[in-house]
This record gives sequence, C-alpha cells and structure tokens, in this order.
Amino acid sequence: MEQLQFIQSKIYEIRSQRVMLDFDLAILYQVETRVLNQSVKRNIDRFPEDFMFQLSNDEWEGISSQFVMTSRSKRPKWALPLAFTEHGVVMLSSILRSDIAIQTSVLVVRAFVAMRQMIVNSPDRIGNIEKEVKELKEYIEEVFADYNDINDDTRMQLELINRTLAELQSQKRLSEKPRNPIGFIKPK
Repeated sequence: MEQLQFIQSKIYEIRSQRVMLDFDLAILYQVETRVLNQSVKRNIDRFPEDFMFQLSNDEWEGISSQFVMTSRSKRPKWALPLAFTEHGVVMLSSILRSDIAIQTSVLVVRAFVAMRQMIVNSPDRIGNIEKEVKELKEYIEEVFADYNDINDDTRMQLELINRTLAELQSQKRLSEKPRNPIGFIKPK
C-alpha cells in the first residue's frame, strides 16, 4: 500500500493527462535517467505522443517548483524531462526487460488504476458534498430570514417606542404650567 501511495505521489497532471516523469521512473526501475531515456530513443517507434511527450520549458518550470529534488540541478537545462502516460509506462517495462521493470510496471499500472477509480467514485462524494452545501445554504438563508424578521420586529418596536416618547413629550409640554422665575426680578 505504501508503494502505491509513493507511486501515486509521482503522478502529475500535465496537458490534461496523468503522467510520470522520466527521473521518477528511473528511480522506480532502478536505472539511471540517461539509461532510461537512451532506451526510449532506441525504441522511439513504440512511444507515440499519447504514450510519451517531452515537457516544454514552461511546463518544466511549473512542475519543478512543486517538489524539491536534486535532479533539476543535475539535469542540463536543455534536457527537458520526458513525461510518460500509463501506456508509456507499460511500454517502458517491455523495452527495459528486467524483473524489476516488470514488477515496477505492475505497481505503476495499479497506481494509475487506483487513481482512476478514485476519480470515478468521486461523483458520489461530490454529490454528497453538493447536498451538504445545499442544506447549509438553506439553513443560512433561514437564519438570515429569521434575523431579518427580528430586525423588522425590532425596527417596528423602536418606531413604536419613539412615537410613544414623542407623544409623552408633547403631552408633558401641554400639561406643564408656566414656572415662576427663580431669583431676583429687576424692576422695569
């Protein structure tokens, strides 16, 4: 299980395809990257574009910033990595022809299949998440509706209190008799 997870961590999405890079595959197949790439070049007819492609500078810059590795510093700047699709990985095992290559190929294919199954099963998960989000949205709308009702009730109560106060103040002014002045009154 750990091996599958390790391999899955080496699968990237580039050009809307799930791929593995040559240096990661070289580690898995226990060969040097240059040996792997030489084998591919000798058998280039077995690797059409849907099996393997070379990364562009922009793709390489983007993906290499995602991980810490020494391969980037060791790799010549002009040598961009090769990206292998699931089919390309299977084809690699046929040209490398070692027991390790065969075993690794089986593990890599299982990792791709496991990832595909996760994606296929994710609509159920997405459906559940959508349902939960919808329920949360309805709850929030209900809470805001209650809040608005409370605000409307409070606003009406405040208006009633203000009117009552205004009426009381006007009644108080009418009922007040004039006061006698306090202090000395200067004669006129």
